[in-house]
Amino acid sequence: MGPPNVTAAVHGTELPPKTTERSDAPDVELTGYRKWLSDNLMLLVTLSGVLLGVILGLSLRPLHLDGDSIMLISYPGELFMRVLKLMILPLVISSLIAGSASLNAKMNGKIALRTLIYFASTSLFNAALGIALVLLIHPGNPDLHNADDRATDRKAVKLLDSLLDLGRNIFPDNLFQASIQQAHTVYLPKPSVLRSGFNETTLNDTAVALIHGVQGVEALHQHQRLEVMEEVTLVRDVQYRSGTNTLGIVFFCLVFGTFLGTIGQKGQVVVDFFAAVFEVIMKMVTCVMWMTPIGISSVIAGKILSVDNLGLVMAQLVWFIITVAIGVLLYQLLVMQALYFVFVRRNPFKFYKGLIEPMLTAFATASTAAALPITFRCMNEKLRMDPRITRFVLPIGCNINMDGTALFIAVASIFIAQMSGMVLGFGELLTVLLTSTAASMSSASVPSAALVLLLVVLTAIDAPVQDVTLLFAVDWFVDRIRTTNNMLGDCYAAAVVEELSRKELMALDAAAVNYQDLNASTPNGHGLLEGQTELEATSKSVLSDAVVVDMSAVMNNVNHSNRRV
Repeated sequence: MGPPNVTAAVHGTELPPKTTERSDAPDVELTGYRKWLSDNLMLLVTLSGVLLGVILGLSLRPLHLDGDSIMLISYPGELFMRVLKLMILPLVISSLIAGSASLNAKMNGKIALRTLIYFASTSLFNAALGIALVLLIHPGNPDLHNADDRATDRKAVKLLDSLLDLGRNIFPDNLFQASIQQAHTVYLPKPSVLRSGFNETTLNDTAVALIHGVQGVEALHQHQRLEVMEEVTLVRDVQYRSGTNTLGIVFFCLVFGTFLGTIGQKGQVVVDFFAAVFEVIMKMVTCVMWMTPIGISSVIAGKILSVDNLGLVMAQLVWFIITVAIGVLLYQLLVMQALYFVFVRRNPFKFYKGLIEPMLTAFATASTAAALPITFRCMNEKLRMDPRITRFVLPIGCNINMDGTALFIAVASIFIAQMSGMVLGFGELLTVLLTSTAASMSSASVPSAALVLLLVVLTAIDAPVQDVTLLFAVDWFVDRIRTTNNMLGDCYAAAVVEELSRKELMALDAAAVNYQDLNASTPNGHGLLEGQTELEATSKSVLSDAVVVDMSAVMNNVNHSNRRV
């Protein structure tokens, strides 16, 4: 039996469940189908929305509805998505600040390091899995290639620009701008003074051409063509596009929360504020989830109705879809479960079952960020994960952990190379592996963001970039498949990091108990020495509003007690 639940900040906040406590006994014990229905009601609601959307979309396709009708069918789903996205920013800010403030700076560093290592390792593994599957199945068929597309211009996209944009977004120069815009590199034509209008030089050249007749006119046209060639020289330019810069907000909140936890009682009112905001957002999420049957069914039905020639597209790219689906299922059902069992030593499929509801939401919305509120609710309430870990890991994973995206980019890049008749050697495959991993970790958690990053990998292996347009026809479906991997990867990462950090979390709990006992010893919170009055203790004490805990000593006590048990 462990000590009572307390926060690591130990300054009078509400006591969250410890990492060692996973369940609470209900006041009224339900039995039979009533208990099953009570435990899985929200799951049934979400599943009914998905099935209703598929049935509605397929049944209405023979009617060949016009654009206005499809828009009206999709409108409830659009409102549902907008409400979910509305809660993302306050949820990320409140969870990160409250979570990082409840841990000391050293603990934050350890958790962040473990989280990043896990994310990078799983993304690299998924990219390798995608390469192995696409080489084994070989879904690329040159007959699918449209020869007319070869004449289109190739747009250069460099991995360096993607990585530099990642750094610019992690360190925003304006926090308010980061909430609505994100930085990205574009290539613009180099400005030229030669074509600035009908200036004096242009007029003189025209006059000379008129004097010398036809030869002069041809010389003028050649001169103008040379000027146009000078204008197409592209230069880099950093601009801002619409979209929340979640990476920058995550970085600021982590640093802010870490330092907030170091100032003791003076910052407790701020911690309480963000903890209250988090609780309010979660209550709002619970209310919104009752809109799931209408919202999710509207999103899926509208997407099915908006795709032209659904059967033809599926038939042409069926092997590409199968390759991605096999990779996603292999990782979900084998690799994830093996990782959970190795580190946590518990039944992994029970944990997987508890995540079906947010997984269906991620599938329907094709966005890890949109499913984040539901993921929080299931992880904290249903699976009883330590909120100090989930508030830290889930918002970070929502932005940089893209396991499914890494697998998709690796498969799609080699798929396009196979369609073009390219033979990739070991060096090109290694380039695909590394660039897919790096590109996936810089991907935005929005629908179809991977198609933009796919250009980075195709440019690196000198594959035809314009062939990406072939995948737009099926990306609406493949995007939903790989998004489930992204969402589940965040949850399994939280479970693994919680288990690896269990001793440190127990040490923080023990330190909190010692501090509460110290506060209970005297009215002012300081213990009295023999022969010392309370006034003397107050005047000589150096413990004002904080407590200094010897973490090594506490850890030794925890390890000693574990050995005795």
